[in-house]
Amino acid sequence: MTRPLQAIVKLDAIVSNYRQAKTLAGGAVVAVIKANGYGHGLVNVGLHLSPHVDALAVATLEEAIELRTANVPGRLLVLEGVFDAEALATANRLDLDLVVHSDYQVALLQEYQPNAGDSTLNLWLKIDTGMGRLGFSPDRAAQQYKELFSLDMVKSVILTSHFACADEPDREENAQQLASFDRAVNAVEKLLKDLPGAEGEAFALQQSIANSAAILALPAAHRHWNRAGIMLYGSDPVVRGVDRPAETQSLACSMTLQSRLIAVRSVHKGESIGYGADFHFEEDGRYGIVACGYGDGYPRHAGTGTPVMVGGVRTRLIGRVSMDMLAVDLSKVPHAEVGTEVELWGNEISISEVADCAGTIPYELFTGLTQRVPRVYLPAE
Repeated sequence: MTRPLQAIVKLDAIVSNYRQAKTLAGGAVVAVIKANGYGHGLVNVGLHLSPHVDALAVATLEEAIELRTANVPGRLLVLEGVFDAEALATANRLDLDLVVHSDYQVALLQEYQPNAGDSTLNLWLKIDTGMGRLGFSPDRAAQQYKELFSLDMVKSVILTSHFACADEPDREENAQQLASFDRAVNAVEKLLKDLPGAEGEAFALQQSIANSAAILALPAAHRHWNRAGIMLYGSDPVVRGVDRPAETQSLACSMTLQSRLIAVRSVHKGESIGYGADFHFEEDGRYGIVACGYGDGYPRHAGTGTPVMVGGVRTRLIGRVSMDMLAVDLSKVPHAEVGTEVELWGNEISISEVADCAGTIPYELFTGLTQRVPRVYLPAE
């Protein structure tokens, strides 16, 4: 018998969430599948999504190579761009879209000598409107756009940026970033009116700033291209309590992390469980041991009280999470025995609840799920 821990992945749920993003955004949507498809499996997610999406996006060239090697077709964006001439040649050969965020990347493109038969590139010119990580200042947008536009190997240039606080839609920073982005857009549009050869659909100024949170709660950010990441996997990034339409709050769960009890033990009042012996039972009872720990990606800092489903009953984690195991309270689950099914997150226990209890975010839990956890893909319905 194999270890009972597995992640059940519902690929159709990811497609359903993508379609919701399309409906809400109104424009094209890039499906972001970086970091191993947010832990769901890069190639499997890419193959399943590719017939349904306007484009896919990954963070790195290595991820893009893995997808192309697996014959994942369609438009594919590399969000960090490339870092040297060899990588640029590979990106060109694989027909990848590239983000351009720094002067050295512009220089790489200017110095590159395409081979006969090479594809032309779709470039995404990144503007730093307040995130503070990557991108050109808004007052350089027009000049950088002009430099990229002038290159023979360039098919189109999309102006893009990224929000710092979209998960809190009422924050003033969001309005400031949108205003900054629109100033950059206006400057480029003014340039295009006077730029020879900038006619037609190919060089119409396309824009992209909305991430998942902005798709869900910042309609003013919806543009030609929108980027759906965490929402594809059923997790709503917008802070709870924000007043917004019901149709923006119905994402489908894409993953259930489930295991089974591998031991059931009786305990007397005052006894302890786990490292540090920092949990003591307040009365006689029973507890169970689950085959899952931080070596699998379950958060070590999830404390006593973190919700767990055992045999269809909501109970709690007790004591410290170990590398390979964790303990659960069975005082309210009298029918539990060795082999009883346990849901650690999924349809009944949201990954957001677990993340809150561990002082982290669903992104970290999804992407931190280790390779020793088998992914089981449900067939299409």
